[in-house]
Amino acid sequence: MIEHKFHAANLRNAYNGPTIAPLRDSEPQATNEDAYIIQALNRDHWVQTGRQIVGAKIGLTSKAVQQQLGVDQPDFGVLFADMQVGDDGTITSDRLLQPKVEAEIAFRLGRDIKSVGDTPSALVDAVSGVFPALEIADSRVADWDITYVDTVADNASAGMFILGNRSLDLQDIDLVGCSMRMEQNGTVVSEGNGAACLGHPLNALAWLASIRIEQGNPLKAGDIILSGALGPMVPAAPGDNFTAHIDGMGSVSVDFT
Repeated sequence: MIEHKFHAANLRNAYNGPTIAPLRDSEPQATNEDAYIIQALNRDHWVQTGRQIVGAKIGLTSKAVQQQLGVDQPDFGVLFADMQVGDDGTITSDRLLQPKVEAEIAFRLGRDIKSVGDTPSALVDAVSGVFPALEIADSRVADWDITYVDTVADNASAGMFILGNRSLDLQDIDLVGCSMRMEQNGTVVSEGNGAACLGHPLNALAWLASIRIEQGNPLKAGDIILSGALGPMVPAAPGDNFTAHIDGMGSVSVDFT
């Protein structure tokens, strides 16, 4: 019998370091369901302490990463208000343990999503704004030694996020063909395009919306959704600047101190 509450507390305590061993080491029989139970216990704990949920992040949207971890589906975690940093903002080194940066497309929802159509276009009217985004992934698991259950339990390795300072209209953007380049201190370190996110970023949104409907907790108007990486993650260190450029959407930037 897996002690969900014990492992949830173990992960919470690791946010201030040191990092811990993967869940699978002590619980090799842990299932995806166990991992989401642990994630939900921490979500509820944090809400009770006053943290505000503002949306969700979708991870493992790249086929290459899925194959690396031996999974055939994305995962998701919770975004809290205190995870957000303003565009061109600063993240201090005490906020994160093992930060890695990836560029994404973020959505803000204009209505609740209570059903999902057969094609990505069915969700177009649910999106009130689109942003270039940086996600700062972080892992409480030592050396990022994770499998699917390890990252899910750890809130899908969520750390922080930055949205571009201007909301864009979905109709004005080529979500699939748009190219992305991310620079670290002025040097391009990651490239990709919208198709890298499950073939279409709205596919990722539809996947998450379907899961949340099944759970009886549908996505709601105002939610911010990080749809998944458009290119490889890059480790960050104090003194780094990261800037992502996405065609038709502009740029978003953050500094690490």
